Amino acid sequence: MTVLILTTGTHGDIAPFIGLGRRLRDSGYDVAIATYAAFAGQVRSSGCEFRRLTGDPSQLGVAEQGRLKKPGPGDTLRAGRWLKNIVQHVEELSGDLVTAAHQGADLLLCCGLTTFYGYHLAKALGIPSMGLALQPLHPTGDFPPPIGAPSLGRRGNRALGRLMFTTGLTPWRSSPRFCRELGVPALTTAQTLRQTARERWPVHYGFSPTVVRRPADWRPGIEVVGYWWPYEPPGWQPPRELVDFLDRGPEPVRVGLGSGGDPRDREEISALLATALRRAGVRGIVQSGWAGLEVTGDDVLTIGDVPHRWLFPRTAAVVHHVGAGTSGAGLRAGVPAVTLPTFGDAPFWARRLVALGVSPGFVPLNKADPDRLAGLIRAAVDRPGYRARSRRLAAALAAEDGAGRTVATVRRLLDPPGPHRPTTIDLGARAADPDRDVSGG
Repeated sequence: MTVLILTTGTHGDIAPFIGLGRRLRDSGYDVAIATYAAFAGQVRSSGCEFRRLTGDPSQLGVAEQGRLKKPGPGDTLRAGRWLKNIVQHVEELSGDLVTAAHQGADLLLCCGLTTFYGYHLAKALGIPSMGLALQPLHPTGDFPPPIGAPSLGRRGNRALGRLMFTTGLTPWRSSPRFCRELGVPALTTAQTLRQTARERWPVHYGFSPTVVRRPADWRPGIEVVGYWWPYEPPGWQPPRELVDFLDRGPEPVRVGLGSGGDPRDREEISALLATALRRAGVRGIVQSGWAGLEVTGDDVLTIGDVPHRWLFPRTAAVVHHVGAGTSGAGLRAGVPAVTLPTFGDAPFWARRLVALGVSPGFVPLNKADPDRLAGLIRAAVDRPGYRARSRRLAAALAAEDGAGRTVATVRRLLDPPGPHRPTTIDLGARAADPDRDVSGG
């Protein structure tokens, strides 16, 4: 039986689902992952089938939202343009989603921007589906939605969470146009949220309940299962230059922004990091990331991609942009964190790391200065409490099996086993004749 994972986003958004796909494959399922061509090699190396979605993750505007610029009156307008572009991008993906499903699927795992699109597609095909997410998006009074907002109290938090879905200001968007083309009820984002609640549509959140406890006011069917760790190809070896640098002195501090930086700010951010590391008096490993960061010196090494699971445990602390995946990797490694949040869910995770006692604090990237960053680095390295709490949390994460819990739910959704073949959906015919039934019954 074939499980099809629909997923979009940057590397940190995709990698956990590739890891989950591999776990499903090891459990006896055929697994296909529909995502961008940029990740085709990673998908195939995991043993999963690659199915192409049109788009380039570097063009999603993530870097633009994380520019090293001071806050100003134009931020709201820029964020509005970014959201509009994202909405248009997902609409453009709709045909690719149908094509991917037509290549064979018995169950859809719907992730990221494709979540509600995949839910409606599965309805049209008559096959089961479930939602997967890396950030806690369902409304709750326990905390505000992960959009950078501070807590507004229980009523305010829940109201803001609902407003996100009412106004469509959420990564989970529904398209009435797409629904009509599929021949299913044309539901808005808020209507889809209500329908999935009535059906108790299963949703798994791929982070640890030790990091964010499941809110008691969430409906049945929503679970916090634990992290889905990225797939690591066997036989990977670190560059000799990196091994030699680690062997030459005390544990360094790893610094990187992943997809959170912008190449236009390369020199300014690199200079900021170089000065902060020097003033903190620590050795540093800088990962270049999307911004192409480069810091040179006797006590600093700039490198490219290296698996977090290998690198992070060999460091004294990690400085990062607080993506969900990188945050989890740091916790798994048992090392303290200093964070430079940009936008989206980054401030949410930055606050959680402080609340957990594994981070001395954070400074937004566009407000960072070398002295403040150096002070946080020194606190993370010098104060043993951060390291001790990080290690205790890492031990708790090691006892969890998020992928195993999701595999168990997939098994229940596909039991009793039986052939579920996608119904042919003619989007062209639906667009030409909106009254024609192409839902397959």
